[in-house]
Amino acid sequence: MLASPDEAATIPVELIGMAELPDGGRLRLLRRGQDYSIRFGDNELMGNQVRHSEEALATLACQRIAERDARVLIGGLGMGFTLGAALRSLPLTAEIMVAELIPEIVDWAKGPLAHLFQDHLTDRRVVLELSDVHDVIASAAARFDAIMLDVDNGPDGLIHLANERLYCNWGLRTAHAALKTGGILAIWSAYSDDAFVARLQNNGFAVDEVEVAAVVDGENTIHTVWLASKRP
Repeated sequence: MLASPDEAATIPVELIGMAELPDGGRLRLLRRGQDYSIRFGDNELMGNQVRHSEEALATLACQRIAERDARVLIGGLGMGFTLGAALRSLPLTAEIMVAELIPEIVDWAKGPLAHLFQDHLTDRRVVLELSDVHDVIASAAARFDAIMLDVDNGPDGLIHLANERLYCNWGLRTAHAALKTGGILAIWSAYSDDAFVARLQNNGFAVDEVEVAAVVDGENTIHTVWLASKRP
């Protein structure tokens, strides 16, 4: 149960951990009571209080996968909500690779956030790669049935400048090549972006845009999930 705003204001905020980013700046893992938050500056990237849009990223993508031995790639470990939803959505014959760039996030998953991850990281379907998801995508050829990206605040390089490689024309063509025909590129964003939708379409994808209700810092908002299908 979430604390009321008045109750939450009286609970001190604890700094649980910090992670230095390759481009400078840092992530902070904060705790207030039973609530955890991963922040970049003043931006909350993820909190355990509301997880619906991160789960929707995986649920919506997995609904479009027919193969029982599907191979999917998740970019960004976060608090494990996308991974958990993928595990609930896919059969035991599937394989889920998770690419995480920041070692401290993996440490948090096995430490202070272990109660959120439960047994996800030890599930036999999961392969955890400590690497840049861009490099994983670039080394694949028609390998994945779905690629799910939640590595930044949207289709840009706010957190890690190199993430822009994922969302430029070249990066989208690389993702297109890494997917099987009919495969899904699913991307989470804190905001809509018509120019990015056009870029997806121009690089061989048929795009559905889904709006998902979310709450950030106590304020109602809308997050966006793009489901881009690889056209033949």
